Amino acid sequence: MRSPKPATALWLAVLTSVNAGLLIVCVHYSLGTIRGQMLDTVALTGNWVGRDRFEVPLNTALNAVSVASLVLALVVIGLIALARRRYSLAIMAVVLVVGSVATTYVLKGYVIARTDFGVDPERAAAGNSLPSGHATAAAAFAVGLVLVLPPAARGVASLVGATYAALVGIATLSAGWHRPSDVVASYLIVGGWSAGAGLLLTLVQQPSAVVTSRDVPGWSLAATLLGGVALLLSGGIALDYTFARMSTPIEEMSPSLLKLGYLGSGMAIAGAAYLMMAVVLMTIHRVVPALQDRYDHELAVAKPRRS
Repeated sequence: MRSPKPATALWLAVLTSVNAGLLIVCVHYSLGTIRGQMLDTVALTGNWVGRDRFEVPLNTALNAVSVASLVLALVVIGLIALARRRYSLAIMAVVLVVGSVATTYVLKGYVIARTDFGVDPERAAAGNSLPSGHATAAAAFAVGLVLVLPPAARGVASLVGATYAALVGIATLSAGWHRPSDVVASYLIVGGWSAGAGLLLTLVQQPSAVVTSRDVPGWSLAATLLGGVALLLSGGIALDYTFARMSTPIEEMSPSLLKLGYLGSGMAIAGAAYLMMAVVLMTIHRVVPALQDRYDHELAVAKPRRS
């Protein structure tokens, strides 16, 4: 069955727009409303839950994300793509990683401003922290790796990658570096760039692409999609419960309520990471097969016939 190029391009264009729209909503709600800032601050105030219990692994996850590690990740992704003769995918992965990191840098430093409602005076002087650079780098690496791996390895890689991105995001919250909305915004940026890079690849490659059963995601899509929805809904319920009982200033709230706010935010972060990967899995088979079929055809033509 052939996948029409216009339909694939439209699907990817819609995904890019949806991620951009959700990013705008996330920025407005978390930075431009008192409710959003209070929920972020509750989670950040209760981050002692993760910091006290998992300090060593969280610090390890954060320290592993640096400029050097990002360059190394690009090299690894590029080498895998080139070894498989996936030249266009190598370019797509580089565009995804570089575009996501650059967008995060520009938005955080030059575009987005945090309105001061007096909710978190201790951190007001630090200014805007959205989006998270660490979460962006981790998510971009995870998605880029899934893009260039063969279909047989994508399922496991997608779960490991989404879990890694979630752990780094939760680690930034536990360390007090970032608020939950900073991390979710990062995932939306990576999701938008993955769809946008896929759209670019679709427009420049040959229009015919045979989608086989090995390319269509199965259990991995179900796991990331269902897990993401369950975690996001659970986190949202916990945060709503927390906000409904915020009758005192945040610094005077009970430890149990602060703990619930932190745990709810952690679940929401993990859910967003899994849903980001689920969207990638829903999209990748629409983009990749054309290159695989072309490569297989080239090998068949080049292979000498036996007499």
